[in-house]
Parts: sequence; structure tokens; C-alpha cells
Amino acid sequence: MAEHTLARAGCLPREPRVTRLRGWLCLCVVWLCIAWLCVGHAHAVVVRDDRQVEVTLTHTPQRIVSLLPSLTETVCALGQCQRLVGVDRYSNWPEPVAKLPRLGGGIDPQIESVVALAPDLVLMASSARGADRLRALGLKVLSLEPKSHADMQRVITTLGQALGLANADAQRVWHDMQSGVEAAAQSVPASARGARVYFEVSPAPHAASEASFIGETLTRLGARNVVPAALGPFPQLNPEFVVRAQPDVIMVGDSNWALMRNRPGWANLSALHQQRVCTFTPEQSDVLVRPGPRMAEAAALMAQCLRSVRGAP
Repeated sequence: MAEHTLARAGCLPREPRVTRLRGWLCLCVVWLCIAWLCVGHAHAVVVRDDRQVEVTLTHTPQRIVSLLPSLTETVCALGQCQRLVGVDRYSNWPEPVAKLPRLGGGIDPQIESVVALAPDLVLMASSARGADRLRALGLKVLSLEPKSHADMQRVITTLGQALGLANADAQRVWHDMQSGVEAAAQSVPASARGARVYFEVSPAPHAASEASFIGETLTRLGARNVVPAALGPFPQLNPEFVVRAQPDVIMVGDSNWALMRNRPGWANLSALHQQRVCTFTPEQSDVLVRPGPRMAEAAALMAQCLRSVRGAP
């Protein structure tokens, strides 16, 4: 059967005087071609994103555009920063991404600029605009948006798979993050555990509740969040809510701090009177509000706050 096929392909001559060597050589060539095709197919990876869309990657992506800071940071944490060719306007860590083209944000991605970079993979939030347009233009789009600790682990695993990395590499990154959070938790003394915390993420005010990834970190540090999970991850609050809650500790970006003190009724907050307020620089705020590989660093910042405002060493 194999010889008949080879003969039809011109590999085996029909004259008996020609040796079988040429036939065996052709047979080897055929099997090598089949093996090459199998290997090429094996490189195809199918990953499911947060929109439940299956994305088939026929080759390992080498030109990546990331339109969400936490995804940019995760690519770099996986050791693949060199594959990034463009990022959103807010991606500013690690240092190498500062030199990359800026391509708008989640609500206003610069579609033409993204296409011009000829990426073989675009990473963006599931809530971002423009994904369907980019897909229609023939680009591979992976929509991922971590909102919890469990989401972070899933996104790291999915990105590792999409980038052609061994699962052990992705799990190593996650393990290091978890070890860092645990170390931060161990650094919080008993005198600071149980502190009731209000964490403000924007001056609307929007707060981080128990249901947010920030709230999850606070829980692991032994703190209690005054904003319940029932209000959603990042609810907009009536300022009177915080007055009634009377938190022991307030965590806030320094850009919000000046506005906070002038809110109706907030002069009665004991946390303000007793200076139990931790303010964070813009750089620190980036670490705290991004659900990504710097989660351990965020936990360390919160733990440091708890130690300082409670008078612990």
C-alpha cells in the first residue's frame, strides 16, 4: 500500500532494475513531512477567555499588545516582557514597557494603531471596547479581567498557556505571590488584627468592599472591611455611610486625602482625629488597585499601614 502510494507520487520507479533505496528514501521523506505537520498542529493552542470565547493560537505569539495594566504586568512577571510591542496609556510597570507605543485605554483603544503594529495576540479587559472590531480585522484577541485572587491565578495560568509556557512556570509566579502575601500577613501583630478598615479607591467616593481583591487581601491580613460584600466589589458610597461605620483605619491615595477631610460629617471620624490614616503615593496606588502579580507588594503596603496606625512595632 505504501509502495503504491509512493509510486503514484513518483518516488518509486516502475522499472524493476532500479533499487529499492530510492523508494525507502522517499518513504522517509513522506514520514518526515507527516511528522512535521503533526508537530505544527501540536503547537496550536486553544484557550478560553472571560467572554467564553475560544481563541485558537496556531503558533506561539511573539508580538503582543496589552491594553490592561494588570495583563501587561502579568506578561512581564512570566518573563515575556520582550514580546510586548504596544500597551495602553496606563501601563507603567515594569520599566521596559515605558518605551513602548501607547495605544489608548479600555474605553478608547486606538484600533488603527493596534492593527499597524501587526500583533499576533491582543490582550484586553472583557469590559473593554473594541474587541469585536479587532477580531473582525483578523486579530487574535484574548479578553481577561481579573477581579479576585482566584481570577488572578486563572489569568496567570491562561496567559502562560497562551504564551506557550510550561504550567509550572505560571504556577511558580502564583506561588511566589502567595508566599509574599503570607509573609505580609505574618508581619501584622496581634494588636493590629481585627482593625476595621475603610479603603477608598476613588474620590466619588468608590470603596473597595469585602468582595473585591483588595478586600480579600485585607481579610488575609486579619483586618475587617467596613464595606460589606453585598454592596458589590467597588461600590459608590454616600459619605454618610463611612461616618456611620466609624472605621478604625482609613487607607486612601494621597490625591484623595485633601478632598476627604471636607466631606459633610467626616470631621466626626475618630480615624481622622487620631491620625489613623494611611495615604499612598500614585506609584503605591497603582500597586494596590491592580489585580496582578504585584499583589504581594500590595499586601506589604497594607500590612505596613496596619502596623503604623495601631502603634505596633
